[in-house]
Amino acid sequence: MEKMKLCDSDYRFMCIVWEHAPVNSGELVKLCNQSLGWKKSTTYTTIRKLCDKGYIKNENATVEVIIDKERVQADESEYFVERTFAGSLPGFLTAFLGGRKLSPEEADEIRRLIDEYSN
Repeated sequence: MEKMKLCDSDYRFMCIVWEHAPVNSGELVKLCNQSLGWKKSTTYTTIRKLCDKGYIKNENATVEVIIDKERVQADESEYFVERTFAGSLPGFLTAFLGGRKLSPEEADEIRRLIDEYSN
């Protein structure tokens, strides 16, 4: 399955779509202007581009999601850990925590996740 990666501006656009979809394309223009400072032409160009890439569809002036946020986040996270930490999840966690202490609740949640995803 192809990995889903977006540039920063496309990701910010998709966050608006994920939050509001299905959304009228005219309303999406207004939302992108308010949130991103985009002009109408920028929003319509991005709609076309992300339709072509298969992230969204635009039928009858209604934009709908094809690729959900969780899939994009998972693929982006995997790519980041692979590129930056040679795929080492412990290396990523060590850098992410940066000496910060976990609360007991955070530690319990991480243990639960480890148990859930361990073989």
